[in-house]
Amino acid sequence: MSRLAQTHGLTDVQREILSTVRDFVDKEIIPVATELEHRDEYPQDIVDGLKELGLFGLMIPEEYGGLGESLLTYALCVEEIARGWMSVSGIINTHFIVAYMLKQHGTQEQKDHFLPRMAAGDIRGAFSMSEPALGSDVSAISSKAVKDGDEYVLNGQKMWLTNGGTSSLVAVLVRSDEGHPEGTAPHKSMTTFLVEKEPGFGEVRPGLTIPGKIDKMGYKGVDTTELVMDGLRIPADRVLGGVTGRGFYQMMDGVEVGRVNVAARGCGVAQRAFELGVQYAQQRHTFGKQIAQHQAIQFKLAEMATKVEAAHAMMVNAARKKDSGERNDLEAGMAKYLASEYCKEVVEDAFRIHGGYGFSKEYEIERLYREAPMLLIGEGTAEIQKMIIGRRLLEEYRFQG
Repeated sequence: MSRLAQTHGLTDVQREILSTVRDFVDKEIIPVATELEHRDEYPQDIVDGLKELGLFGLMIPEEYGGLGESLLTYALCVEEIARGWMSVSGIINTHFIVAYMLKQHGTQEQKDHFLPRMAAGDIRGAFSMSEPALGSDVSAISSKAVKDGDEYVLNGQKMWLTNGGTSSLVAVLVRSDEGHPEGTAPHKSMTTFLVEKEPGFGEVRPGLTIPGKIDKMGYKGVDTTELVMDGLRIPADRVLGGVTGRGFYQMMDGVEVGRVNVAARGCGVAQRAFELGVQYAQQRHTFGKQIAQHQAIQFKLAEMATKVEAAHAMMVNAARKKDSGERNDLEAGMAKYLASEYCKEVVEDAFRIHGGYGFSKEYEIERLYREAPMLLIGEGTAEIQKMIIGRRLLEEYRFQG
């Protein structure tokens, strides 16, 4: 085990799970990640291995066939998986956001119907908030659901779905003005629909089209897509929680889990970048000695290791706060902001240590250099995180004069 990013106070079960995941990453992910990434190939064998390990049911309660583990356990597993290949952690993240939303907000019928198959990995989840014209401004969502008898008809275009093609269940956030008078605040007239579909691309059910994969700079392998709804009919019993108008709050609850996940991904990628940098620094020689013996490189390694350690500590704190049942938007925002920024910096420093070889696709650091930027924008940009942090601080430190 690495000397960095250790977590104190874990149970024997947690340590065993993490050891198993780390072994899987070292043996099954790291050796093939760069090759698969360069081909932009979905890692089916890796996903099947994670399914066999039971990781798709990690946070799903035991009564539904899952392992019933905490967000902390999940985040630490994500950290390990992202250390191997960040795209694989993305496949799991969207699945667990949907499973978490179902567990927290679903009706009993919805939990009974979906969670056992999600725990087994037979149903893969994706969630959809963003649209082509909005980005972080969730209140500007224009996709709409209109009530028609015992069904809703959904129309609109969604953007940036991780697992958009491979998933079979998508939690989709749309406007639903039915039952909400004109002038209602936008966030109070949104509803989350549980949309079942066939995996794949093209028309995956009547009225629902997944056009194809978006070509990306990095974060390859995992499919990122659009979602187009044109007269998509959804039964009323597939409204998450059974009541309209609660979608914004349900999604934001799920996004807090997602932000802890992105922080964990940043920690994992940064740790791998540090490992690559410190190894290369002891292999490369200049001026008659290892470059690791040059003070400039030692300073760089010291800064990198400190950032890895600090980001890990904040991520663990945010996960534990959520597990306690307390509000954790402040801690999750801080962890996501710091971990993603530090990840970018640690990866760049490792890239610099590699010198010209870091620019070659033969070296793993080249892949990490293209992957790290996604963490700066996923689950909310740095600017969004700072807005959340600032507002929460003003709530906590309100001047009483």
